[in-house]
Amino acid sequence: MTAIFLIGLREGLEITLVVSILVAFLVRTGRTALLKYVWAGVAVAAAIAIGFAALLQVGVARLSFTQQELFEAIASFVAVAFVTWMIFWMRRMARRLGAELRGRMEEAIALGPVAVASVAFLAVIREGLETSILFYAAAQGAADSVRPLLGVSLGLATAVALGWLLYISAVRINLSRFFAWTGALLVLVAAGITKYGVHDLQEAGILPGLNDLAFDISGSLPPETWYAELLRGMVNFTPAPTVLETVAWLAYGIPVLVLFLWPARTPAVTPTPQNAS
Repeated sequence: MTAIFLIGLREGLEITLVVSILVAFLVRTGRTALLKYVWAGVAVAAAIAIGFAALLQVGVARLSFTQQELFEAIASFVAVAFVTWMIFWMRRMARRLGAELRGRMEEAIALGPVAVASVAFLAVIREGLETSILFYAAAQGAADSVRPLLGVSLGLATAVALGWLLYISAVRINLSRFFAWTGALLVLVAAGITKYGVHDLQEAGILPGLNDLAFDISGSLPPETWYAELLRGMVNFTPAPTVLETVAWLAYGIPVLVLFLWPARTPAVTPTPQNAS
């Protein structure tokens, strides 16, 4: 639930930031008549994302055991790809996201209401579909379906509240620092999803080593305890992982975390030569 809350918070805050930037731009430029088209685009994108999430749950339930395991493995790896792309994209774009969105909206206004709705739709649909896939992949290890749904709902609700407070300037947070901390945590979450995907491939019989354990600390870390559940929920840590699961977690988590925390390069400024007098 904790990991899924973090996914809902992170993705939800991106969505609310995008929408608040578009709404603020229209309000401040006196174009409030176009707000209904923004909300229409947001509503359509949200409906498609929710429908896609429901389709994933219903469709997978009809597959055989091996097909389910294979599908869940593929969904896990797709989710990891989305998370990896998202955290590096947000690290690069956090400071200039507003200016880029305002520029797109200005161009859309010149084209008409449908274009305005399309800007809002396209800005939200990517995050919505990502959230659906990430939610499905992260929820596979849950003991029931209630806690994952509660976790993502709380995350999205918290994101909406933060977005509203930011919009009315009641609170100011360092978004670059926020995305840095949550990005680092999401790298660990993605490493856990990678490990889960490898386990699914082993369950499906595609990868060997299902019974080859890297270690077994079930005696000192019983799986039913709350702290074991917290570790499993956050980073998919299990007391008795297989060798391939452990290798997959380390092979993804260590290099990606190092690359993410590595300071971004600042472009060098070439001095302008002075003309000789």
